[in-house]
Amino acid sequence: MQKALFLALIISVVSCRKPQPKPLSQGVWRAEMQVTETEMLPFNFEVTSPNTLKIFNAEEVILVDDISYRNDSVIIKMPVFEGYIAAKMNDTLLEGAFIKESLNRVVPFKAVWNKKMRFETPTQQPSIDVSGNWEAVFSPGVDGDEYIAKGIFEQNGSKVTGTFRTTTGDYRYLEGVIDGNELKLSTFDGSHVFLFTATIINSAMEGMFYSGNHWKERFVAKRNEAFELPDENELTYLKDGYDSIDFSFPDTTGNKVSVKDERFRNKVVVVQVMGTWCPNCLDESKYYSEYYKNNKNKDVEFIALAFEYAKTKDDAFNNINRLKDNLGVEYPILLAQYGSSDKGKAQEKLPMLNHVLSYPTSIIIDKAGKVRKIHTGFNGPATGEKYVTFKKEFEGFVGTLLEE
Repeated sequence: MQKALFLALIISVVSCRKPQPKPLSQGVWRAEMQVTETEMLPFNFEVTSPNTLKIFNAEEVILVDDISYRNDSVIIKMPVFEGYIAAKMNDTLLEGAFIKESLNRVVPFKAVWNKKMRFETPTQQPSIDVSGNWEAVFSPGVDGDEYIAKGIFEQNGSKVTGTFRTTTGDYRYLEGVIDGNELKLSTFDGSHVFLFTATIINSAMEGMFYSGNHWKERFVAKRNEAFELPDENELTYLKDGYDSIDFSFPDTTGNKVSVKDERFRNKVVVVQVMGTWCPNCLDESKYYSEYYKNNKNKDVEFIALAFEYAKTKDDAFNNINRLKDNLGVEYPILLAQYGSSDKGKAQEKLPMLNHVLSYPTSIIIDKAGKVRKIHTGFNGPATGEKYVTFKKEFEGFVGTLLEE
């Protein structure tokens, strides 16, 4: 109820009839999103023109070019994803919320102009260097919720960058600081609103993970340079009795498309199980789109199956078209489901799989129509060497199938 009232307030704020405001002040801003009563998630952005800005997370730079002004307020719409920031504004201050209407989520937002530090300046020198690999467990001891992860960090002075990899993907570009033995990391990429806080004692880490203001969980970690996650190619597989997959879903023009269509016959086919709302899927789609453009003269095709939480079919197709336009995706993206992104329901649409464990999941099919590999999750650019390794292995495997 509180979120609904706040959303109504934001809508009323940006709808009042007042004089057109001056555009956002150019330069660097420091933003905060309120994830709990006491915890704030910070990030930086730079306004480069009245209608463009850049959001920064470690090495990631996100260009935002959909900015509109209404009376004394500004609407900043994220690229690809449905979320947007609605805020009242003056020359040096923004106050409002980050809103995802389909999920009825509202996160309070504030930004101050000409403040460049992401987190506040540390009060103590670092008492530990967190660089390296960490074996992590999230929601430890909680039945049904516990899962493992691998922390990969690099520290330079008080600044820390890196990510957590899980069996289903990574938490993308994290950036933060270490203050004494207290670690804080954050990212805002237009979809994720992630904050990690932790205390480190004797190479052991204990902390909290906040996803927006709707979810939080405890995590623990210990330094372990040799730790590796399970093989992503063995987590999802075909049930006994199957050696292929089949489906038929509509594309953005309303035509039903099947993997058994003539277009895909006698070709290597990569079926991408994904959602337009999913940042890991965005990373994967960028890579697959680039690979397809460079290799579409070969006998290789891609099909994406979108599982959307958008409430209506029209909204789901609008999100798909927005993704295709933003990334220049030339392969078909089919609407497999709307109204829910539940992985259990996704598995019902692909009953030959033991489960759909992650968005994204890639199913690689040979020229004879047989499934040869199923890869769970995606290790994106934030994982560094792991991303490079994935690309090399993917291209080598597809190359081998093309030669058969």
